[in-house]
Amino acid sequence: MNFIADKKVNTGRQKELDIAKALAIIFMIFCHAIVFASFSNISISPGFELILNQTVAIIAAPVFMFCMGIGIIFSRHNQYDLLIKRGVELLLIGYFVNIGEQIIPNVLGHMLNMSNTPITLLPLFKVDILIFAGVAFTLIGILKRFNISNEKMLILAIVFSIIGSFVCFVDFNNIFLNYFFGYFIGTILHQCTAFPLFNWFIFPVAGIFYGSYFIRVKDKSQFFKLWPVFLIIPLIFILCNLSPTPAGSISDNARAYFITTLDAIVCIILIHGLLGFCWNISKFLPDIPINGFTMLSKHVTGIYVAQWYFIPLFMTFIEYFYKGFVFTDSSITLISIFILVISTLAALLYSKYKPTK
Repeated sequence: MNFIADKKVNTGRQKELDIAKALAIIFMIFCHAIVFASFSNISISPGFELILNQTVAIIAAPVFMFCMGIGIIFSRHNQYDLLIKRGVELLLIGYFVNIGEQIIPNVLGHMLNMSNTPITLLPLFKVDILIFAGVAFTLIGILKRFNISNEKMLILAIVFSIIGSFVCFVDFNNIFLNYFFGYFIGTILHQCTAFPLFNWFIFPVAGIFYGSYFIRVKDKSQFFKLWPVFLIIPLIFILCNLSPTPAGSISDNARAYFITTLDAIVCIILIHGLLGFCWNISKFLPDIPINGFTMLSKHVTGIYVAQWYFIPLFMTFIEYFYKGFVFTDSSITLISIFILVISTLAALLYSKYKPTK
């Protein structure tokens, strides 16, 4: 491939990566708003359901984790010990997210006489995407410590994925075992795990492998030459294989959370097409939206954390003060935009005033 150089060509921020990460967090907020709205009265159109609650829900998290893997290649802090340290930090942030996503809504629901679900701290340990990221970064750091090459790491990730494809929806008939093994394989969905390591490790590792070439691309027009094919064909595959589900259940649960190897490969192909699309539109977009995407990308972790505090609180108060309120396409859209804005402001404020290390 004559468009791949021997040395690093692309350094610093890449517009297509920033746009892809920004789109991922925007659509995640929409999907999470729909999930929480589904606990109340929700009436959304089939098109809205198809695009946001099914198709985008399958794509957003893989994009998020794939770009995180690429980020390891571009980062100056990708030594094994720093990756392990970052993994532990993400793990702790993931537990903090679970307080806002799992614990506070349940406590608030009891205080407002809106919930009869027993209050327990066990959901604190549910495996959401940042907890998975923490485990994945830690494992990547350990593998790098033993000089495991990117190629061997990718083979390991594929083996994990194949195992995870067949070992899912496991119930050990013991809640503590379900939570523990939920870090690695698919146990009870939603209650114990949503992003088990075996199913999802393939995305950051594929991102690392991809990034090792992407950072050396000297002609992106050649690299992304066939981006429409890489985008459209996988998208058609995903659309043709969607199963009808109620709002809030995010497509077929086995595909969206306990993702199979086939679907993971389809998503990875699609991500290349999406990056090509983002690179092409970046050439025509004015500076203002480009700067906006870059800002969202820089603070994507902070925004993700903040939205899991704002969405449950906002939805709970709407349900409490406006009993019988029906969430529609327009209300979900307005709420999602509002959550995006205040989550971004919260992330910016934290970034400005966070304690220095």
